[in-house]
Amino acid sequence: MAKNMEMALLFDFYGDMLTDKQRDMVGLYYDADLSLSEIAENAGITRQGVRDAIKRAEAQLLEMEDRLGLARRFRDMQADLAEISVAAAEIQEINLHTGVSREIELRVDKIRSMAARLAAD
Repeated sequence: MAKNMEMALLFDFYGDMLTDKQRDMVGLYYDADLSLSEIAENAGITRQGVRDAIKRAEAQLLEMEDRLGLARRFRDMQADLAEISVAAAEIQEINLHTGVSREIELRVDKIRSMAARLAAD
């Protein structure tokens, strides 16, 4: 499990913009859940060196998010897709109770299918 879900999400969005060394250390720390000592031992550097590299990388990731906002937009889109799915289910339920229109049913199915596909991407 990731130590910090927000940082892990930012790493997913912006990790390729970090140096190879930073990317490796952040990946080991957040994705592989290794301790600073374990990473230091594997990299042949001090624990403090690992900590400093990770802190610099975190600052860069946060700055990229402040400038670009991709992770925020992703979270907003996921929330909107969940609301769309709920609304489609409500429309379907109303349709069932008010006289089942096949056209409405087909459109609700299409909306739910599209929302599910977008949420999975």
